[in-house]
Amino acid sequence: MAKIQAIRGMNDILPEQTPVWQYVEATVRKVLGQYGYQEIRMPIVEQTDLFKRSIGEVTDIVEKEMYTFEDRNGDSLTLRPEGTAGCARAAEEHGLLFNQTRRMWYTGQMFRYERPQKGRYRQFHQVGVECFGMAGPDIDAELLILTARLWKTFGLAGHARLEINSIGTAEARRNYREALVAYLQQFKAELDEDSQRRLESNPLRILDSKSAATRKILEQAPKLDAWLDDESRDHFERLKQLLDAAGITYTVNPALVRGLDYYGKTVFEWITDSLGAQGTICAGGRYDGLVEQLGGKPTVAVGFAMGVERLILLLETLNLIPESVNNQADVYVTAMGDQAVAPALLLAEELRDQLPGYTIISHCGAGSFKSQMKKADRSGARYALILGDNELQNQSVGLKPLRTDEPQQELPRQQVAEALTQALSQ
Repeated sequence: MAKIQAIRGMNDILPEQTPVWQYVEATVRKVLGQYGYQEIRMPIVEQTDLFKRSIGEVTDIVEKEMYTFEDRNGDSLTLRPEGTAGCARAAEEHGLLFNQTRRMWYTGQMFRYERPQKGRYRQFHQVGVECFGMAGPDIDAELLILTARLWKTFGLAGHARLEINSIGTAEARRNYREALVAYLQQFKAELDEDSQRRLESNPLRILDSKSAATRKILEQAPKLDAWLDDESRDHFERLKQLLDAAGITYTVNPALVRGLDYYGKTVFEWITDSLGAQGTICAGGRYDGLVEQLGGKPTVAVGFAMGVERLILLLETLNLIPESVNNQADVYVTAMGDQAVAPALLLAEELRDQLPGYTIISHCGAGSFKSQMKKADRSGARYALILGDNELQNQSVGLKPLRTDEPQQELPRQQVAEALTQALSQ
């Protein structure tokens, strides 16, 4: 009988890997907490119309990448491909937006059917941050200052660069779209296949084409900033002033448009060149019309999302995971012989009361001294406690350092907690 394996592009996160995930999640939670952001948790399955109405029916996500199915009632449901639409839906549904501002964040699995590659999977994880009810560029600036602090906290300050742009209002984009399509129609046969398809459905996405031939054609194309409305232009200028005042370095990229229909005005991406090919590790922008699109009252909003897998890959590539993250245990308690099993379990339990900040593993499953010491070493513990017939007779415990050449000590049982507290704090 064939073994059942995980679905391609949907990966298990193994016990050896989860400490890194926990470190990343805890760091993000701490930084967002400093800014007063509250966590929200949404379902991973939503009505399909939520994504069609928000993301746009002619985007790659909706056309080719969503996991959509009918339930037993015949309703069309979709595994969420991104988090912003669900967050906006939840906030509106539960009355969180009426005459108030909101700063929220979430983390969890997203699903897109695309070709799996390193750092990009069919089930992937994102951290999303969404702010509602604040119209000015100050909240846009806060999000970028916040992410800059996050990179600094992770040690990534020199490995992420910021690109920003303004894509104006929906009306400004409609006017620009006409001019762009008129220009590109002259070169339709020379455009790459994706760009030819987008020329009819989503021409602004052509600006983000990776095709060298298409990029050459785009050099002489009309520029979006010439079509910007005064309000968007003023908003963008004030955002740049705020970033300058905060010491945030950025580049204005006129070709940056983002791929989802709900964006308007400010858009941005944090990009790294430290993973070989250029990679986006965080992206977002304003989506002032989204809540209204979903049936709510007009509500201004801005947010971003970052891919957790890509962030972890970047931290591991640059050796920026603290050594302490991978130490799964502090103390490993061994039991040599049947008579020592119960006293060893009780000793470990006492130490958990006396040393609540440390991880203490009890050896279970018997085994020789040599095999227990091997397991103690593999646990990552700094110290092993040895309890055998001699120790039981003498009411003592052996304290063996596992990461240094210091000699093993024999301690009275009542002094073990004090000795460990002193040793582990060094």
